[in-house]
Amino acid sequence: MSHSHDLYLSRLDEARPVTSRQDPVVHSRAQHRWSGPLDEVSLSRYERDGYLWLEGFFSEESMQPFFQALKDMAADSDLMESEQVIADPASGAIRSVFGMHEISERFSRLTRDPRLLGIARQLLGSEVYIHQSRINDKFGFQGSGFDWHSDFETWHAEDGMPRMRAVSVSLMLTDNNEFNGPLMVIPGSHQYFVPCVGKTPDANWRSSLKKQEAGVPDKDTLAILAGRGGIVAPKGPAGSLLLFECNLLHASNENMSPWPRSNLFFVYNSVENKLDEPYAAPGRRPEFLGARKNTEPLQMYDYYPELAGQGVRPLQ
Repeated sequence: MSHSHDLYLSRLDEARPVTSRQDPVVHSRAQHRWSGPLDEVSLSRYERDGYLWLEGFFSEESMQPFFQALKDMAADSDLMESEQVIADPASGAIRSVFGMHEISERFSRLTRDPRLLGIARQLLGSEVYIHQSRINDKFGFQGSGFDWHSDFETWHAEDGMPRMRAVSVSLMLTDNNEFNGPLMVIPGSHQYFVPCVGKTPDANWRSSLKKQEAGVPDKDTLAILAGRGGIVAPKGPAGSLLLFECNLLHASNENMSPWPRSNLFFVYNSVENKLDEPYAAPGRRPEFLGARKNTEPLQMYDYYPELAGQGVRPLQ
């Protein structure tokens, strides 16, 4: 679809220069009524680096039911045949199951945890809804990696997300270490929009969720940004939490270890940033990849018995 004023042009026929982002990083700075759990030090760190790592946010024990749910889904033949399940291109095992907040009540409650929802509202300066959710898995010795990319570039081009006003939450179900393919990020890269070359193929999501080719930044730009900000791979025990800005460049390597790496992943989007028509794709992606129907503001879920009394650490 043609947009008369697109601030973030991408999927082009030829290379264009990198541009500075045109949106705030911490939107609540202009919306003073949106206070939240994060102190000024944490907000400034998120604004500078584009991510926050909160080790031991939940207890390791409280993550076990989610990990068990992944195993149960692998045995569900009907679900495994659904388009919401993405198989690993190398092994054929589950790589991702999308729409988890609509499949699992436990997952739905997690997205409405008062602290998580409070952080999302504080960062985005508004009420929020779930744009996308999934459970990601890399089984030992067989989990494939994923190339460098900005989620916002994909969501803008293929889903029609207008502005950089979303935050991703990655919750570790298993320990994430240097051997099992942890997420890698380039600190500070969220401050720049990297236009990508190459038009979006029809139904690109069918292949891109296994191996992304459209929407991958060029290597020279990646080298420059990594030279400035470095590359960081936040690692820690199950229950740890990674919050990262929607435009932060990230990637992951293969899991070369015998240990699984499984994470929950969900995206809070501002209710003031709902999807338009795709900016650089032939048509919309499925609802489980970019919500258009279920976009009512999330309400906090105050009672979470399986997380109660688990020694949850305060935010740092």
